[in-house]
Amino acid sequence: MKILVLNCGSSSIKYQLIDMGAKGEVLAKGVVEKIGLPEGELTHQGTDGEKHKFSKPVPDHQVGINWVLEYLVHPQYGVIKDLKEIEAVGHRVVHGGETFKDSVLINEEVMKDLEECIPLAPLHNPANIKGIESMKALLPNVPQVGVFDTSFHQTMPDYAYMYAIPYKFYANDKMRRYGFHGTSHKFVSRKAAELAGLDVNHSRIVSCHLGNGASVAAVLNGKSVDTSMGYTPVEGLMMGTRAGDLDLGAAIAIMEKENLTPEKANAYFSKQCGLQGFSGVSSDMRDLHKAASEGNKQAETAIAMFCYRVKKYVGAYAAAMGGVDLILFTGGIGENDFVVREEVCKGLEFMGVAFDAQKNNGLRGVDAILSKPESKVKVAVVSTDEELVIATDTMNIVKGR
Repeated sequence: MKILVLNCGSSSIKYQLIDMGAKGEVLAKGVVEKIGLPEGELTHQGTDGEKHKFSKPVPDHQVGINWVLEYLVHPQYGVIKDLKEIEAVGHRVVHGGETFKDSVLINEEVMKDLEECIPLAPLHNPANIKGIESMKALLPNVPQVGVFDTSFHQTMPDYAYMYAIPYKFYANDKMRRYGFHGTSHKFVSRKAAELAGLDVNHSRIVSCHLGNGASVAAVLNGKSVDTSMGYTPVEGLMMGTRAGDLDLGAAIAIMEKENLTPEKANAYFSKQCGLQGFSGVSSDMRDLHKAASEGNKQAETAIAMFCYRVKKYVGAYAAAMGGVDLILFTGGIGENDFVVREEVCKGLEFMGVAFDAQKNNGLRGVDAILSKPESKVKVAVVSTDEELVIATDTMNIVKGR
């Protein structure tokens, strides 16, 4: 079964065409960018591994998706002969609220429920919906499935997801912790458990998805029981440009000093803080390491802040689960930054972590166990593959419908 996976942003469309009959082989992938601007861009990569770039006006998502479809069957750059080879489409949907606890086959009722979730993710869900509607217009007979970032965390108990604010805000507005990166946490917790020789359904795992967006999840017996991101993806860890956990009083004071409206404040704490905001150098951890090596104290401190905050969540979630059997690292930073991994694990010997610094040193982009054989707590690094999870869920739902 060939499945097209779409991740539609406000001005972009990321895509992969995956052949599930060939053990998840990626036939093509790419991204359409600058949707709505005078000149859009398409970067397309087929099985030859070569990246091809094209440009033309892309006024909306439907034009963008149609452009993707054109290149999937292109006589020179295409990977399939006919669009009829696409048997299903899986969509990454950021927010499913409390309505969607699992991936679902999209129908009219689901679309209505998605519309109702827009207030929970006004920057993301409208684009996801546009992608679904555009796909329906272009390939009306192809089944579509929604896979939600939030669904994996719907197993959290109420005392973990509720905020200490008047209950009316939950009752009327569903204001609570939802968590994100659920597709990734679900995938890597199972993958890392298998690598470590553990049964994911009988284990305590702390999953650290560390990238430009970053979150930690407590996965108890295969289910999420807590996670660092909250009502929005701004809460929790210090991230590339997001503030993470921040005193409300400080947030209010900044709004007053910078004369920020709520809308501008949302953009400020999401796009001008974090590693970028504090360091004044970059949101990219690689740039910060370079700057720190050249004596930039703010860059050095930013790295230390990031590692310290991850370590605090690891300790907190170990306490929440009554211990931990496995700590895993994934995401762009988690998979490639061996310095961050070592700093997070330093000082965790009291928990039973015997970290193998020699094995970790220089390791990038490779699945591996990073703890010593005698370690009571396993430490692993594994690559995430959210697109494969979306494709797998899509295949299972379409075949079982």
